[in-house]
Amino acid sequence: MLVMALVAVVLAATAVWMTWDTRTQLHSLEQELVRRQQGSADQSAEALVLARQAQEVSRDSAAKAALLEARLAEVALQRGQLDDLIQSLSRSRDENVVADIEAAIRVAMQQSALTGSAEPLVVALRSADDRLARINQPRLERLRRAIASDLDRVRSVGVPDIGALLIKIDEVVRLADELPLVSEAAITGRHAGEARAIPAGTASAPVASATVPRKGSAASAQAASAGASSPVWMLAWSRPFDEIWSELRSLLRVTRIERPEAMLIAPEQGFLLRENLKLRLLNARLSVLSRQLDAASADLQSAQQAINRYFDASSRKTQVAVELLRQIAQQSRLIGVPKPDETLVATAAAVAGR
Repeated sequence: MLVMALVAVVLAATAVWMTWDTRTQLHSLEQELVRRQQGSADQSAEALVLARQAQEVSRDSAAKAALLEARLAEVALQRGQLDDLIQSLSRSRDENVVADIEAAIRVAMQQSALTGSAEPLVVALRSADDRLARINQPRLERLRRAIASDLDRVRSVGVPDIGALLIKIDEVVRLADELPLVSEAAITGRHAGEARAIPAGTASAPVASATVPRKGSAASAQAASAGASSPVWMLAWSRPFDEIWSELRSLLRVTRIERPEAMLIAPEQGFLLRENLKLRLLNARLSVLSRQLDAASADLQSAQQAINRYFDASSRKTQVAVELLRQIAQQSRLIGVPKPDETLVATAAAVAGR
């Protein structure tokens, strides 16, 4: 019984101890749970605060990101506008250069037309090529090729000296008053023949015999052949008869006239003819100065036809005038300076942006 009691006591003590230990553990667990619950509450509160802060930060970040995106879009737009502006400025500069080149070439064309020299146009084309070489734009290479082509074409054309042409025209105008007409040449030739037929007026037989053969008549030839054996008184009596015979022969002349209108010109008509010739030459001079090639050629041709028709072609002055007119007509065909058409077309295409 005692053993059972002891066992019971031991069991009871064991149970009490186990109960107390269990309660102690439970109390410890409760405290730990309370502590942990408090820590969890604090952590949750802190997490909530952090979450709110994170939410606010994310909201701020989103706002900042949106602002940055807006600014980025604005910067991209400004960059695009700046690129367009730079391209516009670059193209505007090229267009201004092309416009300046075109204006310079047109001014050079006017100077070449006024002076009759291709040098102003050559200088303008060289200057334009140098400017394009300094710019070095690929889109203007076509213009450079056109300028090079026109420059070679202008250099290859020979341009006459306008001053020399004008001097020659003035010389022909001066000769117009000295050119002998066909009618005047015929009259002058008849008087010259009569003067050659008159003897020198000496009484010696050798001189008479030397003068008479130049008349060319058969009677004079016979008198000259018989002069050596004829006495002096016979020669003195025959001389008046020879003069009368020469005068009678000079009254009638048979001449072949190819242009009757040239022989029928009166002296006052000859004056008007010379003045008309001068007007033709002066018109040709003005046409040469104004670079009107067709009008100059027509006036020069009319003047040359008038000289060939109404003036004595055997005269030295007439031959000189005809030769001068031929040289003027030949050289005046080279007056025209070629136009730089390829350059003008290329400048128009460059301005249009093609």
